[in-house]
Amino acid sequence: MSSIESVLKETRVFAPHDAFKQAATVSGIESYNALCQAAEQDYNGFWAQLAQSEINWHTPFSQTLDESQAPFYRWFADGTLNASYNCIDRHLATRGNKIALIFEADDGIVTNLTYKALHQRVCRFANALKKQGVGLGDRVIIYLPMSIEAIVAMQACARIGAIHSVVFGGFSAKSLHERIVDVGAKLVITADEGVRGGKSVSLKSAVDEALQMAECEAVEQVIVYQRTGGKIAWNANKDHWWHELEAAESDYCEPTWVNAEHPLFILYTSGSTGTPKGVQHSTGGYLLGAIMSMKWVFDHKATDIFWCTADVGWITGHSYVAYGPLALGGTQVVFEGVPTWPDAGRFWQMIERHKVSIFYTAPTAIRSLIKLGGDLPKQYDLSSLRLLGTVGEPINPEAWMWYHKVVGKERCPIADTWWQTETGSHMIAPLPGAIAAKPGSCTRPLPGIMVDIVHEDGSPVTDTGGGLLVVKKPWPSMIRNIWNNPERFKKAYFPEELNGYYLAGDSAHRDDDGYFWIMGRIDDVLNVSGHRLGTMEIESALVANPLVAEAAIVGKPHDIKGESIVAYVVLKGQRLEGEEAKLVAAQLRDWVGKEIGPIAKPDEIRFGENLPKTRSGKIMRRLLRSLAKGEEITSDISTLDNPAILEQLKQPAA
Repeated sequence: MSSIESVLKETRVFAPHDAFKQAATVSGIESYNALCQAAEQDYNGFWAQLAQSEINWHTPFSQTLDESQAPFYRWFADGTLNASYNCIDRHLATRGNKIALIFEADDGIVTNLTYKALHQRVCRFANALKKQGVGLGDRVIIYLPMSIEAIVAMQACARIGAIHSVVFGGFSAKSLHERIVDVGAKLVITADEGVRGGKSVSLKSAVDEALQMAECEAVEQVIVYQRTGGKIAWNANKDHWWHELEAAESDYCEPTWVNAEHPLFILYTSGSTGTPKGVQHSTGGYLLGAIMSMKWVFDHKATDIFWCTADVGWITGHSYVAYGPLALGGTQVVFEGVPTWPDAGRFWQMIERHKVSIFYTAPTAIRSLIKLGGDLPKQYDLSSLRLLGTVGEPINPEAWMWYHKVVGKERCPIADTWWQTETGSHMIAPLPGAIAAKPGSCTRPLPGIMVDIVHEDGSPVTDTGGGLLVVKKPWPSMIRNIWNNPERFKKAYFPEELNGYYLAGDSAHRDDDGYFWIMGRIDDVLNVSGHRLGTMEIESALVANPLVAEAAIVGKPHDIKGESIVAYVVLKGQRLEGEEAKLVAAQLRDWVGKEIGPIAKPDEIRFGENLPKTRSGKIMRRLLRSLAKGEEITSDISTLDNPAILEQLKQPAA
């Protein structure tokens, strides 16, 4: 395989401020290097010591890593614990009256919940689940809006050893049905409706529709959280009101102690074949990954007000809402709504209102907020912030700089985190008191995470060229299996030609300082006239233009060049059409030529008011590739937040 060419040149470096560095959990590059060296010298001992010190075990483990059935690795397998106990019970004696959750509803109403109150609610709901026949190993689908109830439901399942599978509330009945069937769910937890951006979103009706489809006979009960009081259909033989079940239960439920390899949850992620993959995570190893990344990457302190804006329907909402912050006894903000309602100042208003100190959001949200009001943060008091984070995709350098200057006031480190649903927790990210940041780079691997860049035959890429991003050794929070599909698991993540390495599916390169730069998904790599180019770098060049708010790059077949470059561009101003659009498209082509080189100039530029995104903010590049090829879109687009945008993007400006 020829290397993937790195065309993005970024030279700005931002070292940690002395005051932050001195107070950091990992202070200075020497401390980081010492942790990495400890892991290299005694890998099992490194993780064993952390697991012993950071987790409350019911039965201590005696074996750290079992590689006998690789790639089905097992960590701490003979130890027993309970995730809910580690997230709630162990804090009651010292932090029982501390606020665990600050919930802000779509309409701005705020509800605070202490650890003691959260414990009571989780116990009551866990007892209610047991009354409905749910027990150890049973699968429960959670299809709820972002809410206290969603976290309670997840924790209650963990408390009794049931395996939860959260489905994002924006998914269609068809998508919900696929997950119910694949996981073999016994019970579904939902709400009458959700509320987002001032509008009610039907949920119970989607559950009803899904359960009417074939192969859903295993679902015995449906528990409904009454969020709005909206009119819904009711099946007296199957449906139960959450509040009625909870009211009848006691305030205590004994935790079910499970072995460390017991599945905590199954979370579905899209597969290249279109069939969702049920990513299966363990209890012990997953919890350790969430805890250590909270400490190392977010430098979490007992006094912090932490806010991760992700929905619990995604892995980010699992690790950095439902489990990680609670395992540390932290206080966090949970938000029901969207960043642009009632206006684009909502995030900044909430940071000011709740005195948020750690703010973690997606580059997509950042770029959208730049477009809708780049100066808006200046109208709010953001002085409580001490650390910023990004998640979900590489952040373009110019968006990074805006985040740094306008939101962080040039004093807050930015944790640009690379990880996946499958990895469970952060893998590559700057430890903010130790590692200097470079805009657009996720910097260096966390201690104990052995990452490398290789060619398709598994041989290492020895220069600064790009290649396949791999993880060379198993780590505690890693995926354990694809639910009911071990062969797909091995083929997707541990292909034979990579000598046992975990294949991340991303392309990356490493610079002279050992920093990692994510270049895009492997299937997004373009082959233009024999040059293999990563899409992210061309997107970053476009976003660096002062006219551009957001960009996405895809390839389409070309008779001469192999592939031609198609750019979808969202401008900071109004969408352009006609001659004006052609003029600006020509300017942007020349801009990319100067920033990167003529080889990276887009052959087509298409302007839209936005890009096709899921409700979590993920750009649907599969749809953009279909549009570029002129194909009719026949796949399910019910998860799109803005399906009407597809029509705008069909025709090039020039």
